[in-house]
Amino acid sequence: MHKLKIEDLEKIRERARRATLLREGDSKAKIIVHMGTCGISAGARKIMNALLNIVEETEVKDVIVTTSGCAGLCSREPMVTVELKGEAPVKYVDLTEEKIHKIFSKHVLGGKIVTEYALAIGSEREP
Repeated sequence: MHKLKIEDLEKIRERARRATLLREGDSKAKIIVHMGTCGISAGARKIMNALLNIVEETEVKDVIVTTSGCAGLCSREPMVTVELKGEAPVKYVDLTEEKIHKIFSKHVLGGKIVTEYALAIGSEREP
């Protein structure tokens, strides 16, 4: 096993800092990956990793990526909810890494809902 150098530790610290910023703060968009046990077994971790990689590669600063528990539709996992500032949340279902790339570019960055992957538009809460 090789010894860690100061530069290695700085890279680890910077990566951890960026990952923390993805889960905090005010932003134009919030992406919630539903990671109950059903979601995880259906592939939600792959979706989460894909999203984190996309955000890192594109260097987008105003998007929060976070997690939640089960959304109650186990048969439609993996799922994410995309919330753009000032707009109704959109729940996407039956996701793959390819689909999440399209959702990110079209909806999160472009503001256009990807209707072929969307299950619901609007809040699940009662007014």
